[in-house]
Amino acid sequence: MMTSQEIRQKFLDYFKSKDHLIVPSAPIVLKDDPTLMFSNSGMTQFKDFFLGYKEPTAPRIADTQKCLRVSGKHNDLDDVGRDTYHHTMFEMLGNWSFGDYFKKDAIAFAWELLTEVYGIPKENLYVTIFEGDASENLERDQDAYDYWKAVISEDRIINGNKKDNFWEMGASGPCGPCSEIHVDLRSDEEKAKVSGLELVNNDHPQVVEIWNLVFMQYNRKADGSLENLPAKHIDTGMGFERLCMALQGKSSNYDTDVFTPLISKVEELSGKKYTGVLEDEKDIAIRVVVDHIRAVSFAIADGQLPSNGGAGYVIRRILRRGISYSYRFLGMKEPFLYKLVAVLKDQMGTFFPELEKQKQLVAEVIKSEEDSFLKTIENGLIRVEKLIQQTIADNLKVLPSEEVFELYDTYGFPDDLTRIIAEEKGLTIDEKGFEAEMEKQKQRSKKDSASKVYDWVILEEKPETFVGYDQIEAETYITKYRKVENKDGEFYQVVLSNSPFYPEGGGQIGDKGVLENAAESFEVLDTKKENGLIISLISGLPKDAGAVFYAKVNAKDRKNTQSNHSVTHLLHEALREVLGTHVEQKGSYVGPDYLRFDFSHFNKMTEEELALVEEKVNKKIKESIALQEFRNIPIQEALDKGAMALFGEKYGDSVRMIQFGSSKELCGGTHVKNTSEIGHFKISSESSTAAGIRRIEAISGDKSDEYFKNLEKQIIEISQLLKSRDVVKSIEKLMDENVSLKAEVDALKKEKAKGEISDWKNAYEQKGDKQLLVKKTSLDAGSVKDIVFQLKKEIPASVTIVLSDADEKPMITVGVSDDLATNYQAGAIVKDLAKEIQGGGGGNPGFATAGGKNLAGLENAYQKALQI
Repeated sequence: MMTSQEIRQKFLDYFKSKDHLIVPSAPIVLKDDPTLMFSNSGMTQFKDFFLGYKEPTAPRIADTQKCLRVSGKHNDLDDVGRDTYHHTMFEMLGNWSFGDYFKKDAIAFAWELLTEVYGIPKENLYVTIFEGDASENLERDQDAYDYWKAVISEDRIINGNKKDNFWEMGASGPCGPCSEIHVDLRSDEEKAKVSGLELVNNDHPQVVEIWNLVFMQYNRKADGSLENLPAKHIDTGMGFERLCMALQGKSSNYDTDVFTPLISKVEELSGKKYTGVLEDEKDIAIRVVVDHIRAVSFAIADGQLPSNGGAGYVIRRILRRGISYSYRFLGMKEPFLYKLVAVLKDQMGTFFPELEKQKQLVAEVIKSEEDSFLKTIENGLIRVEKLIQQTIADNLKVLPSEEVFELYDTYGFPDDLTRIIAEEKGLTIDEKGFEAEMEKQKQRSKKDSASKVYDWVILEEKPETFVGYDQIEAETYITKYRKVENKDGEFYQVVLSNSPFYPEGGGQIGDKGVLENAAESFEVLDTKKENGLIISLISGLPKDAGAVFYAKVNAKDRKNTQSNHSVTHLLHEALREVLGTHVEQKGSYVGPDYLRFDFSHFNKMTEEELALVEEKVNKKIKESIALQEFRNIPIQEALDKGAMALFGEKYGDSVRMIQFGSSKELCGGTHVKNTSEIGHFKISSESSTAAGIRRIEAISGDKSDEYFKNLEKQIIEISQLLKSRDVVKSIEKLMDENVSLKAEVDALKKEKAKGEISDWKNAYEQKGDKQLLVKKTSLDAGSVKDIVFQLKKEIPASVTIVLSDADEKPMITVGVSDDLATNYQAGAIVKDLAKEIQGGGGGNPGFATAGGKNLAGLENAYQKALQI
């Protein structure tokens, strides 16, 4: 039986023998594609080739691509764990032809590989072709039928509709008819009962699609119409996990060696045995865990940390789903998913070196997320219990949907866990109400992000040139434009023949400025890159869009932005010198006002380390190091020169290298011509963003000048207030005086408290065989605490309640003598009284305190306390 590693290698070796260039997988996280968060198919990294925006590296390419399908049109998350073949992260084996071979060769290659190289019996295979669609004026794919007829029986060629056999990248973009290959993995007995022909595309777990051959020949426009692409292409995708299932004779992807090492580790850590039963919640949980750990690990290795927004939120959601399942059905109350990273690294680290390189970081981040979410679950359990008790007290049987949704949406507590706990208590949740709350949230999100993008209006079919490295003003004209509508109004995106506007990328924000001529002027609000085009967003549409314009970048913002960008390179180098070569950039933001730099490091930086980094960076700035720019060199040459390449970034064959002395990085951003232009570098803060990730925020250029001017101004003002030029000496003197005065005040407070004690002792009321004191005071919290502790020792069978309004803040303190503490709980008493001051607090049976917001409520609390 072939191992998964051998299966992968045979695929690549086969296509290498057919003159295909074997390329590495692109990162699973897409950083510069506004249309996608993640690579969700094998063709994603080649999109620009299909659209004609870039020249292909080679006419024939093959690879295995890491893919993630958890959002948007392609979302398999809810199916994962409940069947044998859906996954969040999966590998897509693919071969590509860019204007080279087409249907005939694609079909021949696929058939030869499956039947002769892999040895899948021909009688187990079925194929589908596009049956045509009258509404689109698309005819049946007769060519594909004829090519298949030459190698497979005609009764195994099935017509497929537009849903199954017309592949589209999205609402717009490259598309075309496709031909799917399905394999029947059932036993001979089952095949004799029901033909596989009847089960193709019917969600049968053992009659599954393994390969899709897409014949890319159209482009879907925004208005829904189709146009022919300049050249015909081949885009194929074969599910690696399903292929392993077929070749290893298994009935489930999870029974292949893609997953069994991970499953064995989960069994070892949880003490639960995996039996492979579809409906068994324990087995579902194990499938969820081993699937999700792959998705999360690869995303983190590629630079996407869990967070509360965007792609980071999706990764956090996947991870929390895994934690939730393991908590509920595997009894795992402590972090353990992070221990699976080492197993995954051993399985896949050879072919995907990012896992090997980033293993420690990946494990640390996952462990930190587990710690955090397990605390969320524990806190959520307390909230759920309170909600259940309140529902029972109100004689209701259904938990209110708003409360359940708040637990889910605000506190991150899984709704299905709330459902299970409620059912254990004989309650249900308001399912319709909960779904309505979810729908409201979806509609809010859609409204916030809703936009309509129209088709391009092409004025001139000429290449567009970025001139922003050399100039910030340029004579230009609009080659194409399109209208964009969103919640902020109506705008236009334009592509310029010569654009000085840098498009957002590599952490650097997009340039702003103006586009003007003698007749009209438009504000350039932002600049981004999409499908290889530099697109500037402008405030309106010119009356004469074909006229000559002058494009002008906001000079001040550009100057400060490129100062901040250049200094991030110097900062990166300095951090590696001070902290060690384990430091790697994990994210950045570069704008005109400040810079943010995220990097791998497992400890908080000391003040000495921060000072040394600052010193090193400013030394480089003062050395006036000239920029050395290698604008278009082969990537291997740049790496040989010592340039740093970042994990999670996709580099082309040719790259741009930026060098300031010994600092060498691959970078597409704009930079100063000499480090002296940066002025001064100042670190504003150092913090943690995730386990193993630190963040530095800093300023340079004009902002650092402003910082020191403001600092100087403050020192002058302080000096004037102190009436002394020696500010430090004067402040030290004030501090000494303050210590002395504070000691005097404390002594006076104690004297006053002593006087109060004797008065309070005489104020207790006899309540049967017990004594109660309810006292109003303006004494501070410390003095009240001292008095209450002394009184509860000296006055037997007593309850002491003090209501304080010190500093205009309501405070309630309760003391219970030890001989009553079993029957009278100070914490319970203070909790009840605190309702009157809109507050809360707690303590132990003998002593408790509570603060609040409503000072006027002290009177009600006083009257209530008298009734105890």
